[in-house]
Amino acid sequence: MGTWKRKNISQRIKSIIYRLYFLGERKDLVSEAQKRHDTWSASSAVLGRTLIGGLLLSAALLKDKDELTVRLLGNGPVGATIVTAKADLTIKGYIQNPHIALPPKKDGHIDVAKAVGKGWLEVTKDQGLKEPYTGQVPIVSGEIAEDFTYYLAKSEQIPSAVGLSVFVEPNNEIGAAGGFILQALPGATDEQLAEVEKRIKALPNLSTLFLDGMTPENLAERILGTDCKILAKEDVSFACDCSKEKYSQILATLKPAQLKEMIEKDHGAELVCRFCKEKYHFTEDELKDVLKKAN
Repeated sequence: MGTWKRKNISQRIKSIIYRLYFLGERKDLVSEAQKRHDTWSASSAVLGRTLIGGLLLSAALLKDKDELTVRLLGNGPVGATIVTAKADLTIKGYIQNPHIALPPKKDGHIDVAKAVGKGWLEVTKDQGLKEPYTGQVPIVSGEIAEDFTYYLAKSEQIPSAVGLSVFVEPNNEIGAAGGFILQALPGATDEQLAEVEKRIKALPNLSTLFLDGMTPENLAERILGTDCKILAKEDVSFACDCSKEKYSQILATLKPAQLKEMIEKDHGAELVCRFCKEKYHFTEDELKDVLKKAN
């Protein structure tokens, strides 16, 4: 329930001194989120970039049954953006204000930084320990890729470069989406880091590359040179673990008076998942059963 298989490909590419995680141009995942949440252009760009960044972060940092939650908490018009990713490369997410469209910047691109505003980027990792670990950094640009880069450097102490891009069509459909995280491994010299940084800065807009058919192998060679190889290819998907049973358990935590009001006045209840917009309807009889079990 609430799961959609979208076989996007996450690729791990390694050179001698770098590890590159790349989510190839498969707009399906961001398109699913756009349709589910009915997002407009600015909201689509922010949610899409955060979803891609969250997936790449999970590929780089998680293992086994770990999961992480990214909270982009800006004071811009889109409000908060929350995504949760698992080590199996499934992800779900939502944005507080989905119906935000802004005038484009002078270059014609969506003004993502203005949509996000100032605030904080938080990443909470649940790795099966006693308490989840949360790292928090200020939003340094609002373009999201730079904010993930800053988080990796400050909270994870991993020198990295992050690229994220979502192209939104005039009708609000997703035209292209993808991104990468490049991590410097121990042994990388300042000269090597500077050369790779120069190559990344020389790249055209990622959406343009994706629309032109850029492959992971092509991008890796443009960033790292020809001395690199693909270590693994993995499926990713937009997947929500909500269910009627879970919402039944949530209802059971309400006060008996609240449940009785739903039964007697509303004659039922409808709950909507924030992450995927799946709707769960409970009849009077089902609510009575919940009330009976709760007492």
